[in-house]
This record gives sequence, structure tokens and C-alpha cells, in this order.
Amino acid sequence: MSEHAPQVHGHCDARFAAVRTAFEENFREPGELGAAVTVMVDGVTVADLWGGWADRARTRAWERDTLVNVWSTTKGPVALCAHILADRGLLDLDAPVAAYWPEFAAAGKEGVLVRHLLSHRAGLSGLREPHTLEQLCDWELTTGRLAAMEPWWEPGTHSGYHAMTYGFLVGEVVRRVSGLLPGAFLEREVTGPLGIDFTIGLPEKEAGRAAELVHSPAASSGEQSAVLSRLAPAAIAALANPPLGAEQANSAEWRSAEIPAANGHGTARAVAALYAILAGRGSHAGRRVLSAEAAERVREGQGSCRDLVLGAVLARDTEIGLGLWLSGPTGSYGPNPRAFGHDGFGGSCGLADPEAGLSMGYVMNRMGPHIADDPRKTALVKAVYEAL
Repeated sequence: MSEHAPQVHGHCDARFAAVRTAFEENFREPGELGAAVTVMVDGVTVADLWGGWADRARTRAWERDTLVNVWSTTKGPVALCAHILADRGLLDLDAPVAAYWPEFAAAGKEGVLVRHLLSHRAGLSGLREPHTLEQLCDWELTTGRLAAMEPWWEPGTHSGYHAMTYGFLVGEVVRRVSGLLPGAFLEREVTGPLGIDFTIGLPEKEAGRAAELVHSPAASSGEQSAVLSRLAPAAIAALANPPLGAEQANSAEWRSAEIPAANGHGTARAVAALYAILAGRGSHAGRRVLSAEAAERVREGQGSCRDLVLGAVLARDTEIGLGLWLSGPTGSYGPNPRAFGHDGFGGSCGLADPEAGLSMGYVMNRMGPHIADDPRKTALVKAVYEAL
């Protein structure tokens, strides 16, 4: 490593030495600030690495237990909550959402199914009216507006990434069925019993362990305008209402709220463990969380298409299962097209490959400009599969 690259800590099985090499290289060329990666095979940790800095000023080292906001990588654990309820017969994925949330039937949404929420096909990618961060942090206000709004497109026909609304939509169904918001449900059913260091929102007592997010250099206003000009109103609503970035995610307001699409906080080890439940066909660390059939259902493809929100950015067709993205022909989660996972805004990632018994968590605090397939993540995934 160069004299300017930070020391990497942790362990890595000799077979997975390429993962350490790729992780170290991320601190050179892509300019990683602080990060961690954990890889599990059949539930056994084969790589657990961390390094760099937890803050922009480089005064706090990234430690073994440093927490960081992982943005949309949170959506996998939220989907898991819904699948646990379905597995217990308490939630029917083919039932209308309004069967559990009667107010949701407004504005022609009586035919929207629970599976449409999980697969980003509900037509509710973002709110039509301006929505501030303060309002986003208000659960009742946000879910009330979603229940009342008219869909942007005919539900069930296309996927359109529900960047922020996903967590409120799936989360409100979880709350109506279980009586708990998804953060509390996840803690009771999964992270508490398994000892997984992951929360939706960040308890104030854990603030000292949290890394500071740092955004990539801002695009010029002209570049931003050019990007927005290519997007349909449904995409602008999803990605820019309200506008969010590192500054907002570092705030006490964001950390204290329940925003289940985007404000999960955890370690790479925690992300790998959560996705290991799916890689292990419903079981991890000797505990069965889902039946094998329910775990398989998570990656049940809902149809490949050009996503109505991300299509203009990714410039390719994608396919979403019932809560997570399939690796598909482009190999976003490795060469197995049926591997699946979720990326987080700026770079983080959770991955599950049941055929390989593989799960991976990658977290970082310097956000790149990519919504998906950040080069740092891609390099790590490539190294993992080369080692298998």
C-alpha cells in the first residue's frame, strides 16, 4: 500500500486475499475515506475488513464497530419484515394493500397489491406535492399523503424505483399487521435475537459510533439541470422530493426518525448477516427466520423492464423481485443471474447468493455519484467471486 493509504484492519481467509487487495485498492484510485466489507460463506465469516476515517476531517479512525447510514441497502431488511409476516400467514402478498390499510384505497388504488409495493410497481415512486425533510420525518403525515395520492402510472405494469416512499408503504403495512413500525419489528424478530448491529434510525446513545457521511463533489447546477431534464415527473418525485444527501443524513433529525427506505445504520458485518438470512435460504447462525419457501419468494422476479425512475440513469433493463434487485444478465451482484441484493445511494451494498451460500455487506462514508453499481462495490464483488 502507498504511504498515503490508511491501514486496513481485520481478517481475511487466505483464499479470499483478492478481497483484501480490492478493498485496499479502493483507498487509492476511487479515493475511499472510510469503509468496511464483510463476506460470509455458508454463514461463516471469510473476510471482515475495515479501514480509513470515520469523519471528513480524518480525526476519528474507522473502527471495528463503526456504524454508518447505508441508505437503500436498508430496503432488504424492510422487505424481510414483510416476508416474515407473510411466512406466518399474517400477510397475503397477493391481497390488496387496502385489506390491511383501508385508507390506501383512495384515488383508484383499491387494486394495488402488497406485491406491487415490494416490487416498486405501485406507481407511488414519490409524492406529487412538495415534501420537506421535516415532513418526511413525520410518519403519519407521509403515509397519509401516500394513501391519498393518485399513482403516477398504472400499478402493476412497470417498476419505478420508490426511493423514499418504499419504506413508508411497506412499513405501514408491517405496522398495520404487526402493530410495530418496521424498526421495532426488525429488532424484535431478527436483529435482537441474532445480535445483529443494525437499526432503522440511530439511537442517540450510539451517535458516538456513527461515521460522518461525505458527499461526492457536487455537480454544477447546469449538470444537475441536464440530468433532471431527462427524467419524467415520476422520477423527479422519487429522487428529488425532498432533495437529500450527506448533509441531511448526518443530521440529528434524520437519525432520530423512522425512514425505512433509507436510514438504516449498521456495520458491514451487520449487513452481511442480514443478507446471510436470505443466502442461507431463511436460516442464519442456527436460527430459522424464514421458511425456505418464503426465502425463495424474496427473489421471485416480477418482470424485466426499463425502470420508470432509474431507466434513464442506468440505461438498461432491470428486474426487481419481491423487495430486492436480481443480479440479472448484467451481473450487478455477481455472475449468478439469480443472486440478488440492494445498493445504497452513494455506494453501499448487501448481496445474497443462495446457490453459493454467499452474503456480503459493504459500507462506506464517502458517497460516490452512483445510484447503483458503484465501482468500489463492483470491484469487491468481482474479487469475491474470483475467490469462490
